[in-house]
Amino acid sequence: QVQLVESGGGLVQAGGSLRLSCAASGRTFSGYCMGWFRQAPGKEREFVATISWSGGVTYYADSVKGRFTISRDNTKNMVYLEMNSLKPEDTAVYFCAAGPRDIATIQTEYGYWGQGTQVTVSS
Repeated sequence: QVQLVESGGGLVQAGGSLRLSCAASGRTFSGYCMGWFRQAPGKEREFVATISWSGGVTYYADSVKGRFTISRDNTKNMVYLEMNSLKPEDTAVYFCAAGPRDIATIQTEYGYWGQGTQVTVSS
């Protein structure tokens, strides 16, 4: 079992920045790739970013590429999502997830999920 707890969400103006954190506990954290997903009101949950177990490989949704950066610290069992140049359309609940050893963009490949943290971007 892996337990995940997100933090760092909040209200920010368009153009601003936020850093989300995800704390993991339980089984060996470094054995999993980690992903961030988001769900906006009235929409399905969508992929945002993923990082391999080593941190050496990352992949982003086109909508956030160049603005968001995913990183991890396996010594602290933490994964982060640095979000810059935020837009109102980035408003959503952001979820952290743990999945297969390799990077993954499909939700069903992730076996463990956090409860989510709200990000609201005002125009």
